[in-house]
Amino acid sequence: MTPDWLGLPRLQILDTCFKDGLGFLRTWHTWQHTTDRPRMLHVVALCPRAPTSETLVQACGSDTNLLPLANELVAHWFGLLPGFHRFLLANGQVTLTLCVGDALQALRQHTFLADEVCVALDAPEQPGEFDAHNPWAIKALARCCRRGTTLYAHLPTSTDASDLHQQLCSSGFAISDNSTDAERQFQARFDPPWPLKTSRQNHSSALPVQRCAVVGAGLAGASVAAALARRGWQVLVLDAAPAPAAGASGLPVGLVVPHTSSDDCPLSRLSRAGVRLTLQQARQHLQPGTQWAATGVLERQVGGTPQLPSHWQPEGQDWSISAPDKLADGPGLWHPRAAWIQPAALVSAWLKQPGVRFQGGAKVCHVQHIDGVWQLLDEAQQVLCCAERVVFANAGAARPLLDNLAHSHPDLSSQLQRLPSTQGMRGLLSWALHSDSTADKAAFPPFPVNGFSGLVSHVPTDQGPAWFMGSSYQPEQQVERPDADNHVRNWEHLKELLPSLAGPLAANFASKNLQTWKGTRCISADRLPLVGPLDAGAQPSLWLCAALGSRGLSFSVLCAELLAAQMGAEPLPVEAKLAKALHALRG
Repeated sequence: MTPDWLGLPRLQILDTCFKDGLGFLRTWHTWQHTTDRPRMLHVVALCPRAPTSETLVQACGSDTNLLPLANELVAHWFGLLPGFHRFLLANGQVTLTLCVGDALQALRQHTFLADEVCVALDAPEQPGEFDAHNPWAIKALARCCRRGTTLYAHLPTSTDASDLHQQLCSSGFAISDNSTDAERQFQARFDPPWPLKTSRQNHSSALPVQRCAVVGAGLAGASVAAALARRGWQVLVLDAAPAPAAGASGLPVGLVVPHTSSDDCPLSRLSRAGVRLTLQQARQHLQPGTQWAATGVLERQVGGTPQLPSHWQPEGQDWSISAPDKLADGPGLWHPRAAWIQPAALVSAWLKQPGVRFQGGAKVCHVQHIDGVWQLLDEAQQVLCCAERVVFANAGAARPLLDNLAHSHPDLSSQLQRLPSTQGMRGLLSWALHSDSTADKAAFPPFPVNGFSGLVSHVPTDQGPAWFMGSSYQPEQQVERPDADNHVRNWEHLKELLPSLAGPLAANFASKNLQTWKGTRCISADRLPLVGPLDAGAQPSLWLCAALGSRGLSFSVLCAELLAAQMGAEPLPVEAKLAKALHALRG
């Protein structure tokens, strides 16, 4: 542990050469066994192509200290296509953001400032590696440095260092040459002799870790609370209902499955990033087989098979592959990295994290700012809580609160005009218990089948194993359809999705024993979540995490990590251009 680490609330390292991951594992081990260490360790690593999981384990050699760390990482090491991949390790206090692809392009998609930079100064071994002898690469590196950032590097003795010295110095690094007989060890400090102005306009400062009130105890609010608590925040989650997950997050079972598109659109890339993070959290917090199951999901589309991006390399098949033989009903896409999850169980686990407190029966009706602190008040104007920061994660109920706030705080009015419109979308889920017959068990596929709506079978409930089909989709502004009509629609979708099962279940859908779950999701106009600050300035105090729509399970952890990273001026979990697509004030 270097002295520069001690006492920091967080440590942010940029490693330009991940290679076999050994350097990262050693850094993680050092952090793990150091007293007075930073609460959070963030490592951003660049590599043109991700190493295999076998390579990660082999890099440890006989070091028994590193092997458990490598095994923890390997459990989530799949589908590493070009782009950013976030790993939450050591109970979320160690984050690895692996940037696969061209190093220079990756650097240009970062907005954080590193405390340390590790650079390999050897000649690149393969295209896309960081090239320290490229002046544009050094300039991109300097853009990720704050004044005082330490650079560690080594240069083989056979390589001339004069040009490199000049490039580093011209980009603002002051170099000290600590050489040995075998190789020269370079240490530099980013301390340009000119004032830093325009080059740092896009970098915000970290908010002080204080109190935060989160309005809404569904997937969005609970995931935000857990992400902030991991970083040391004291978080109070308020909800009008007496228990958490009372709204759409009370869905009995939901699917975590990546979205695919032939052009690999932002929704597809964001969904993969979100699915990876949600599966990590499920493995950490939920009981397999009862609260979730990594079964994989078969996606079917009536009238054609979903298309994979043409540029995917073979390793992309970790995410999705064509699956003509999975079912007799027709071809589809098989998503091996997908699962069913009981959302309420995940919400409950997040709200039990240290630093998080839940307060039910607390309907927030008014918000006011007094003496630098936000007060959240109930209908009787009684103060429910006070906090320096507020996150609105209460779906469609957030907008009326914000509109009222704009009336009393005119400076917010112009900001909130950029907030995209949202609407509620009703959904009804049809479900019933499985019978004990052998025919019943044989009729249902052993994995969920998805396609506009989905079927999930063999889900444990208090009454016994059950199957779930749906859900329907109806704008909240329309007159609500009768439940019987929605059940018929769900059966019609099942008939298109799995004709071989729809017939045997026709009697179930006509039976009075068919059970119902109903909820309303909040969606934005472009179907992407709204995440980020709502007030202008360097230290925003009002934040939003809402409109997760029908992909709350896939998006909740990603949105929470994005919001927490923005609050802490940390590395983002996705590329800056993708984060921009989720910005709350993108309208």
